[in-house]
Amino acid sequence: MVEAFKARYQGKGIDQVVGIEARGFVFAAPLAYALGAGVTLVRKPDKLPHKTYKQTYALEYGTDALEIHQDALKPDQKILVIDDVLATGGTLAATALLISSYFPKVEIVEAAFLMELGFLNGRQKLEGLPVFSLIQY
Repeated sequence: MVEAFKARYQGKGIDQVVGIEARGFVFAAPLAYALGAGVTLVRKPDKLPHKTYKQTYALEYGTDALEIHQDALKPDQKILVIDDVLATGGTLAATALLISSYFPKVEIVEAAFLMELGFLNGRQKLEGLPVFSLIQY
C-alpha cells in the first residue's frame, strides 16, 4: 500500500503528510518516511499537547471537531492529506477547511484514501480538491 502511494507522490515535492485521526496516522507515518517528508496529525479536540486551531463540522447525527497544532505547517509547503476511507466526505472537508483557514499559503496537493465508498458521494463535498483512492467501491 505504501509503495503505491509512494509511486504516485514521489517527486511531487510533498513537505508534509497530514494524517487524520486515527487510522490516517497509520498511513501518514510510513508514507512520510518513504517520501522524506514530515508528519502532521489532525486529531479530535483536546488530544494534541500544544496550542491548536479548531474546526467544528456537522455530522449526520450532530457535530464534531478537529484540531491541528498552530505551528504544524509553514507557508509554501506542499502537503498531502491521507485517511483510510472516503465515505460522506465530512471529515476530509473539515480537515481541508481547517488547513485552508489557518494556513492559507499551504498547498494541498491531493487528498488520498485507501478506499472510497463511491455510493456515498463523498467527493461532492470536496469540490476543487484533488482526490485519489486506491480502491473504489
